[in-house]
Amino acid sequence: MSQTVDRALSILPLLAEGPADLGQVADRLGVHKSTALRLLRTLHEHGLVHRQPDQRYRLGARLFALAQEAVENLDVREIAHPHLVELNEKCGHTVHLAVHEENEVLYIDKVESRYPVRMYSRIGKPVAITVAAVAKLLLADLPEPERRALAERLDYPRYTSRSTPDATAFLAELAKVREQGWAADLGGHEESINCVAAPIRGADGRAVAAMSVSAPAVVVSAEELLKLLPLVRRTADAISREYSGKTPAKDTE
Repeated sequence: MSQTVDRALSILPLLAEGPADLGQVADRLGVHKSTALRLLRTLHEHGLVHRQPDQRYRLGARLFALAQEAVENLDVREIAHPHLVELNEKCGHTVHLAVHEENEVLYIDKVESRYPVRMYSRIGKPVAITVAAVAKLLLADLPEPERRALAERLDYPRYTSRSTPDATAFLAELAKVREQGWAADLGGHEESINCVAAPIRGADGRAVAAMSVSAPAVVVSAEELLKLLPLVRRTADAISREYSGKTPAKDTE
């Protein structure tokens, strides 16, 4: 039974490459055409495979419906939380998870620093959108017309001397973040707080969330915090793979 299921599931990646006829399916599976036909008929009955008028097979609409339902029911917070805890255990600093919803960037999870000096933030609270590292990542992922329209309608509070001053500077910062794939807030919201962040991406490559590590300057300098960036990015990549269903690359060493 397990071999039959394995063979049937092996047909789906083949058809994802494009329509294939019975002979191509049989050859890919290494089975007789009669066996391939039985598998295809079963998949067809469940709507996972569709037979075209030219007798070739392609992926069925039911498969796409199931995929969409799965994506809609994914909880990025639930998937990310164990990774955030692990990162916090490694570095000791505050770890946040944020999403972009209805013109705001909100914290949806937080793991507290183990140090006595901590930053104030809470789950459900909007971030300072023009300076926060997680906000820069999520907004940088928007299409260019949306980025420009958003930048033009935002206010630019001068939280500190390092705060983003205007729309032109904000758009330049988003372009930089988009190119480098990570973001930082080095005293832009609070003089004494630094932060580095990385995006969490879905199967389509779009940023569905962003995660960050933040720490007071009295605990760790900006330069020392930036050294944690590779660890932060690896953690974000691990969450992205789990969220999108992609398997990690095999170690070639």
